[in-house]
Amino acid sequence: MSDQASVNPDRTLVIDCEKVTRTYSEGPSELTIFSDISLQVVAGETVGIVGSSGAGKTTLLNLLGGLDRPSSGHIDICGQDIHRLSEAGRARFRNRHLGFVYQFHHLLPEFSALENVMLPGTLGGMSVRKASDRAAAMLERVGLGQRLRHKPGELSGGERQRVAIARALVNEPECVLMDEPTGNLDEQTGRGVQELIESLRDQIGIAFVLVTHDMSMARSLGRVLRLEQGQLFQES
Repeated sequence: MSDQASVNPDRTLVIDCEKVTRTYSEGPSELTIFSDISLQVVAGETVGIVGSSGAGKTTLLNLLGGLDRPSSGHIDICGQDIHRLSEAGRARFRNRHLGFVYQFHHLLPEFSALENVMLPGTLGGMSVRKASDRAAAMLERVGLGQRLRHKPGELSGGERQRVAIARALVNEPECVLMDEPTGNLDEQTGRGVQELIESLRDQIGIAFVLVTHDMSMARSLGRVLRLEQGQLFQES
C-alpha cells in the first residue's frame, strides 16, 4: 500500500517528497540505497520509519533535512524545494523550519541546559534575552524548569534527551526529524520521552518523522512506514 493513502488532504502539508532516489558510486559501479520514494507528512502528524539496519533510514532523514542531496526527485519542506537553496540558504532554512534529535544528544558539555537550548535562537540572530526566555519556557515545557543551570554531565540520560528535544523545538519548527531518539535509553526512560513526543505533537501541532527499531513505539505514535529493499511501504 502506498504511504500516500493515509495523508489527510485537509491539513497543511509539511513534507512532500516525490520520486526520490539516492545512489552512491562504488568504484565503477553504483549502489542504490532507495529508488523512487514518495512521502507526504502533514502538520501535527507523527510518522515512524522502521526497517532493517542498512536499509537507508538515516540516509532518508538526512535528505529530508537537507544534509544530503537526492540523486533524483525533489523534496519540498513547507513548500520550499530545499535542494535548490545554496548551502548557506539550507542552513538558514533548517534553523528556522526544522529540528533534529539523534540517538545521542550531542549537547555541548561545557554549556548549561539553558545555554544548549538557546543556541538555535542565537545562531539564527535572535537576541540573547529573547533566546534565553524562549529556551527557559521550552525547558519548562519538557519538565526541566528546575534544571536550567545544570550541565549535561549533571543530568540523567532521559533529562539530556529532553534537553535535546527542547533544543530541537525552541525555534518553533514545522517538523522535527528524530533518529532513534530513545535508542540509548532504558525502557522506562524511553517511555517518558515517547509520552513527551506525543504531548508536544498534540499541543503544538508539530510534525515528527521518527526513525526507530521500536515497532511498538512507532505504532503508538502514529503512521508507520517500512523502508526495505529500496522501497517505502506503509505497515498494515
